[in-house]
Amino acid sequence: MHLCKSRARRSLAALALVVLVSVPLAYAGALNAGETKAAPAKLAATVETLKNGLKVILMEDHSVPVISRWTFYRVGSENERPGITGISHFMEHMMFNGAGTYGPKEFDRILESNGGYSNAFTSEDMTGYYEDFASNVLELCIDLDSDRMKSLALDPKYVVSEMDVVKEERRMRTDNSVEGAMYEELGALAYKAHPYGWPVIGWMSDLEKITRDDAVKYYKTYYAPNNAILIIVGDFDTKKAIELVHKYYDDIPAQTPPGPVRTVEPEQLGERRAELHKAAEMPAVLIGYHIPDVKSNDIYALDVLQYVLSEGESSRLYRKLVRDLGIAVYAGANASWNIAPALFTVDVKAKPDKTAAECETAVYGILADIAANGITPAELAKAKNQVAANFYRSMQTVNGKARKIGTYEIYFGDFNEILKVRDRYQAVTADDVKRVAGKYFAPKNRSVVTLVPEA
Repeated sequence: MHLCKSRARRSLAALALVVLVSVPLAYAGALNAGETKAAPAKLAATVETLKNGLKVILMEDHSVPVISRWTFYRVGSENERPGITGISHFMEHMMFNGAGTYGPKEFDRILESNGGYSNAFTSEDMTGYYEDFASNVLELCIDLDSDRMKSLALDPKYVVSEMDVVKEERRMRTDNSVEGAMYEELGALAYKAHPYGWPVIGWMSDLEKITRDDAVKYYKTYYAPNNAILIIVGDFDTKKAIELVHKYYDDIPAQTPPGPVRTVEPEQLGERRAELHKAAEMPAVLIGYHIPDVKSNDIYALDVLQYVLSEGESSRLYRKLVRDLGIAVYAGANASWNIAPALFTVDVKAKPDKTAAECETAVYGILADIAANGITPAELAKAKNQVAANFYRSMQTVNGKARKIGTYEIYFGDFNEILKVRDRYQAVTADDVKRVAGKYFAPKNRSVVTLVPEA
């Protein structure tokens, strides 16, 4: 995922104030406490789909006089093709570079002059745009966003200049980054068919040749109201907000819906390996295992497992590789949530006087032990508490609530799936964690990238 502007993180101390969207605080605390209270069937939101297909989700929250407005588009790097990789992320940049009413660079200037802030991100599965602002400028922000959905200018001058910015971003994040280069290599190694194999930022050769005509066609295909979700959360009146939505979005025409991604990644039938020779101070190894998509129940056990492996100094990877063996300075794990089957990754950075092979062997020993013997009750309880803390912390602000709603709407087709998360995590047992470790951490299912440091 690529985020264009940095965002401040909220303190964990505020977690005690978390309310899961409109769910009572007692419900939010239940995940930690292990209670079994039934969750509400639906969130307290107003949902309306306009005639042009735009889905609108409105949720009032009057705790503070601010609003967060998000637009999610069902488009990401998986919707690209060879020759235009990176165009989704490029279009994210272009959405801030002028439209029919508000000209180049005016979006942020006008928003910020009214005390607002904007940002955006692109991932494999979606692109999201948001503004955070005071309650009294809701109409202005709706006007700004509808303008670029309706009539993005794609001025040739800014197509060229913004592509230069994107190429520099690629140089910084991938070409001149050891970690970025390793993850790019892993994607190309693990995926032989599916579009997840190319980077969200795109291949440099494609970025150098994408044309304005490519951008116009992509915009008309994917940036249509019937391919978008509008979410507004915060201090507003629902009736007035929906009137504004109709005023500014109703006349934007729907487009022919884009077709689905058809390619399915075939089963991996043997270990794949690659070496990356790059200037670096220490060896490293990056291991990826294929795991199922976000709609699989196994994803929750895998999520718990990533916390057991890498969250905190008592985690399996840190305890073994960093503290006990003293062969690594960092060891982490991540279970990806994606619309299509994704990867569970283990990332280890060795000490300068140690080898990547030593680290790799130690990782396999840890994974094999979990697959054979499982995890302890204490590890399971701690991981569930950490999952809960991170999930609810992400919902502290109106921005966090709106983003979660949009993300779940993209992933599941129904944002009310948020309410089922607590029960799904609570249902994970030690046997489930043991089972998924044995199922997915098989040698034939892994791809390995080893960093060979060069001076």
